[in-house]
Amino acid sequence: MIRVGLVGASGLAGGELIRLVTQHPELRLTYLGGSSSVGRRPSELHPNLRLDLGLVVEPLTADLSDRCDVVLLSTPAAVSAELAARLADQVPCVIDLSGAFRIRTPELHERWYPGVHRPEGLADRFVYGVPELIGDQLVDAPLISLPGCYATAITLGLAPLVLSLGLDLKTVVVDGKSGSSGGGLQLRTADLHPLRNGAIAPYAPVGHRHAAEVGDFLAQGKPGRIGSLSMSAYGVSHVRGLMASSYVFTDDEVDARMLQRAYLRFYKDHPFVRVRRHNETLIPVPDPQAVLGSNYCDVTVLHDPDGGRIVVLAALDNLVKGAAGQAVQVINKRFSLPEETGLTMQPVMPA
Repeated sequence: MIRVGLVGASGLAGGELIRLVTQHPELRLTYLGGSSSVGRRPSELHPNLRLDLGLVVEPLTADLSDRCDVVLLSTPAAVSAELAARLADQVPCVIDLSGAFRIRTPELHERWYPGVHRPEGLADRFVYGVPELIGDQLVDAPLISLPGCYATAITLGLAPLVLSLGLDLKTVVVDGKSGSSGGGLQLRTADLHPLRNGAIAPYAPVGHRHAAEVGDFLAQGKPGRIGSLSMSAYGVSHVRGLMASSYVFTDDEVDARMLQRAYLRFYKDHPFVRVRRHNETLIPVPDPQAVLGSNYCDVTVLHDPDGGRIVVLAALDNLVKGAAGQAVQVINKRFSLPEETGLTMQPVMPA
């Protein structure tokens, strides 16, 4: 059994991690860490989890060297930066779900995470990226940084254009819409139910740090090129799920058949990316509610010859494929387990 520690047990992603790890046949939860929830059981923190694991949340000062094979950091970026420095040489593997180590370029990191100070050289030791694209690098990797939820959807949506077709993408404009769980459990006036319900709130209309991740990652020696990538993000009244719509402009010759074949070929060996025609089901897809509770990302590619653009739609559950499920998928790859182990649950619908 692979012994798993979790720091940040009281958060939404923390609850999903507990749920997924405890149902995984090869994983055993051996440590829960936190600050404000010290002494509490998982069932006290998460109403859906009536589990008796014999564990309570412990202080972050615990020595984990003899207790964990892998530690998951589901903590704010500033906390992750501090904890990763301490745990990097204490346990075999640290997987960070925050943004502390996602952006390699120091200047770009400082712009989007100005209060997150990383120990010198530590960011260069982290492997970053969605597992479908960097799987071989994850095997035995000691430090792993998971992409953000939007970054996962955008990268999976754009990857075939850049990595397979090698297109020169002059401009990419991303329209993102996500549910309230993307903001975590922080109490903010704008997230109160009377204000959030039924709203379409432009909380990041002229830029989003997850888009910066994508540009930083895809610019690192890849066959294709992205000239500019910008994003606007909106909060909608869903609780879970997000949709990333990427509008891609290129001078390269493409057509709908070429694009569809390229996406099917690129993801044929990746079970968690479902390439779909937008009109193949009773409702148009991708739709976040068609992937809720699962580790799937649904992707559709369309060609708009009149508008001179490629339209790529990607939908996922931000708490599963965008966070906890992707973390478990990475553990499977890191420890050479079958990729789908513990993640075979189908989406729940309606939700």
